[in-house]
Amino acid sequence: MENKDSKVGFTNFAETWNGRLAMLGFVIGLLTELFTGQGILSQLGLM
Repeated sequence: MENKDSKVGFTNFAETWNGRLAMLGFVIGLLTELFTGQGILSQLGLM
């Protein structure tokens, strides 16, 4: 029996928030590169 109010696993609720947070992280990454003039890998010391 499946619980329709579940907030765990691959639910529409979880996937919606996952997408929103991924977009937010991408925009923050782009803005950080814009303001520092360095790519994300060079900021982390990987390049």
